[in-house]
Amino acid sequence: MCSLEKRGNVWVLTLAGDDPEHRLNQTLIDSLTSALSRLASHATPGSVLLTTANGKFFSNGFDLAWARAASSSSAATDRLQFLVDSLKPVIAALLSLPMPTIAAVNGHASAAGFILAISHDYVLMRGDRGVLYMPEVDLGLPLPEYFTAVMRSKLKSPAVLRDLVLGGAKMKAAEAVKAGIVDSAHDSEERTVEAAMRLGEELARRKWVGEVYAEIRKSLYPVACTSLALTQKAIVSKI
Repeated sequence: MCSLEKRGNVWVLTLAGDDPEHRLNQTLIDSLTSALSRLASHATPGSVLLTTANGKFFSNGFDLAWARAASSSSAATDRLQFLVDSLKPVIAALLSLPMPTIAAVNGHASAAGFILAISHDYVLMRGDRGVLYMPEVDLGLPLPEYFTAVMRSKLKSPAVLRDLVLGGAKMKAAEAVKAGIVDSAHDSEERTVEAAMRLGEELARRKWVGEVYAEIRKSLYPVACTSLALTQKAIVSKI
């Protein structure tokens, strides 16, 4: 599950529930889908999304234990594909959300959790705990096509992309800042969220028109948008 609360013009979306690793199962994915749909319909000039979680993990990716608990290997593959397909609209919703988005990464962001984090416009990360990690090469799992498209759009260094995806590198906040993946690192979970709130309030004061903001964002990431079946919408200029 996730919770959604409004603090001024900043909507705070918190990954919650009984699972401390915030693994992306059907329940959490459905909750994220519902929350982002609500945000899209309630967006006003000045709205901002801040996504975070509590504890040691931002998200440890898909619920592989649930997939592996299937009655056969083919059924397990089907379950994993179901999760891959279910998350795709969530990532599409983030890239088309009519407001600025910020991820306050409080801990480990692994696999699908990593993709969830970098699908935001800004990424702030706790520096004293947590890593960014794409473990598919270590787990022997194929990389979903839209994962690759999002990473190619967001990670501009071929060497960083190689090390994360082909090398299974675990990247701490300071390294991620240096690599251009994370905007800033902070020395605790609380300070990470506080810095993200300050940034959110600063962005909110700009009172950008959400529909225009979303279309400009989509124009920056054509590879990801094509993979996610997002198209540009014509907007009539008010000039």
